[in-house]
Order: sequence, then C-alpha cells, then structure tokens
Amino acid sequence: MRKDIHPEYMDCNVTCACGNKFVIQTIKPEMSIDICNECHPFFTGSEKVVDTAGRIDKFKKKYKLS
Repeated sequence: MRKDIHPEYMDCNVTCACGNKFVIQTIKPEMSIDICNECHPFFTGSEKVVDTAGRIDKFKKKYKLS
C-alpha cells in the first residue's frame, strides 16, 4: 500500500436520538444519528404488519364489489 494516501482512523463516539451510545472506528471523532439497532422497529420486533387482505375486503364491501 502506498503511504500518506489513506485517512487516519480513530475511535468515534456515536450517539443515537434514543440515548444509545456506542463506539466505532471512522475518520470522524463524533457522530449523531437518528435511529440505531436498539430503537429501529425491525430489530426491536415492534414493527407493524399491514393487513392488506383486510383492507381490500373492506374496500370491496364498502363499494359493493363482488
């Protein structure tokens, strides 16, 4: 590898809007993020599943379609 062309990596303190804090390595000393694995619905299991079949049946019933 050539010298003096690669950035200097350092420990980065990452703070999420939910209050979670963790450390990664990057070229910035600090980062602030909106969502992380502790508060994202996919990882927490609180994601809402949309019942599309129920909506379609409700639409058909409302407008008397089949």
